[in-house]
Amino acid sequence: MRWLITGASGMLATDVLDRTALTGDPVVALARSELDLRDRRAVRDFVCAYRPRAVINCAGWTAVDAAESREAEALAINGHAVRWLAEACDQAGSRLVHVSTDYVFDGASAAPYREDAATGPVNAYGRTKLAGERAALEHGHYVVRTAWLYGAAGTDFVRTMIRLAGERPFVDVVDDQRGQPTWAADLADFLVRLAQSDLPPGVYHGACSGETTWYGLAKEVFTLLGADPGRVRPVTSADCPRPARRPASSVLACTRAEPLRHWRAALHAAWPVIAANAGPQCNVA
Repeated sequence: MRWLITGASGMLATDVLDRTALTGDPVVALARSELDLRDRRAVRDFVCAYRPRAVINCAGWTAVDAAESREAEALAINGHAVRWLAEACDQAGSRLVHVSTDYVFDGASAAPYREDAATGPVNAYGRTKLAGERAALEHGHYVVRTAWLYGAAGTDFVRTMIRLAGERPFVDVVDDQRGQPTWAADLADFLVRLAQSDLPPGVYHGACSGETTWYGLAKEVFTLLGADPGRVRPVTSADCPRPARRPASSVLACTRAEPLRHWRAALHAAWPVIAANAGPQCNVA
């Protein structure tokens, strides 16, 4: 089995590469500088020449707020590029596993969103990711929605809270957006297992179970730091206006595959790796 991993310089791809390396199979990982996924012909030529058994697409435009003013650019990588990959995979006989987001939902539901729930993104980022989902599904491939991803390195909410804990006496964090913090290594394992499985193509949810708010996650990070969680203060989304509207509750129900572990258990298990990569920033107690 041959693997192709796109978005090789990103946080998720790092963990996917670690996981695929354990299979002992050949793996090729490509960053944007090595293969521009917006180039339809280049994508087709490379995939058809290499003929991977599975392509895990970790590439994407992830700057949610910037997408509001640059939606066409975000769509080029989150939407059109996925179509080019799906077409190329069809020609090469490859299986595409495309990573999407909880932000394809409007956040108005009080119950977790099932895989077949109606979509309705409330921001440009969500619209572009939904376009990518549709492209992958039209060609009979796999879509995996995840949420609130954090990893060992890179920029994410957990790393930001670690930094702010060392810089500010108090940190204001929104408490009216609900979701599922998800450890990138857990998602990577899910993606690889799905690519190896006999499960049918379609939409799957790959997010840690349970739910919390950004405020709840921030308090847990402060606790793990040995810092006073009372330094985290709850605020509303209206108190922290952003260019892109966020869904109020985008909790994902995992009904088509085995759910990932609880978000708190995952964060605690990940903490030694996070702390090692954060270095002196973790000494804020």
